[in-house]
Amino acid sequence: MRNVDRLPFIFAGVLFLLAWLLGFPMRAQSAPLRDVQCTLIADAATGKTLYQEGVCDQRFSPASTFKVPLSLIGYDAGILGDEHTPSWDYKPEFNAVKRDRKTVDPVIWERDSIIWYSREITRRLGAEKFAGYVSKFNYGNTDVSGDPGKNDGLTHSWVNSSLEISPVEQVAFLRQLLAGTMPVSAKAHDMTRAIIPSFKAGDWVVQGKTGSTRLGEGGKDKRSLGWFVGWARKDGRQIVFARLVVDTERTDMPKGLTTRAAFLKELPQLI
Repeated sequence: MRNVDRLPFIFAGVLFLLAWLLGFPMRAQSAPLRDVQCTLIADAATGKTLYQEGVCDQRFSPASTFKVPLSLIGYDAGILGDEHTPSWDYKPEFNAVKRDRKTVDPVIWERDSIIWYSREITRRLGAEKFAGYVSKFNYGNTDVSGDPGKNDGLTHSWVNSSLEISPVEQVAFLRQLLAGTMPVSAKAHDMTRAIIPSFKAGDWVVQGKTGSTRLGEGGKDKRSLGWFVGWARKDGRQIVFARLVVDTERTDMPKGLTTRAAFLKELPQLI
């Protein structure tokens, strides 16, 4: 190779060395993660889509919406008895936020979204049975392994961890719950439907569960997530729904609660 042919390679090498010495980034920065919003409403009986807006087939952590399938699991396994049984007292080792340091029963668990109560259910269930139920339910990606290397799937997999589900899959699951066709007892179906919190949206009677979490490990993903999923009745008509909001917008309350408030306000105009 002639000396003149070597010049571009020498020049590139010098630039690379200078960049390395000065600490300049050596690769392009990844594109910012996009916001995601979905509203999906379907007829509970037929599954016909009545309203859809946004990206509804992308999976995210179910967060506290997982308390709905976990209720089915708890009642079917005999860990939960009725609306107010068992009633468990808070223990310091649960390390909960101040508002959750109280005695909790199934109704309070769903209403106030108490995560330590969820973890007590799964601990009593055990890893093998827990994974078996989630697999039988075909719930999202069915991955309850938890964070890599932490062996925490039994207590953490559904909150910003391995388990993920899309709005489309949430709606399909809820239709099965209402139809009583999940692979659990009739009592589990009935009790779960009974303890999900109720709301009003115009003439609609709504039952649903929120979910909130921040995404990404170590602050890599700056977005937060808000879910509101459930069903609603009006004049003999029944629908199932899932609303998901994923963005960087900060709110004064958990994103699930703001997502719920917006959906309840909008529902009478959507259907």
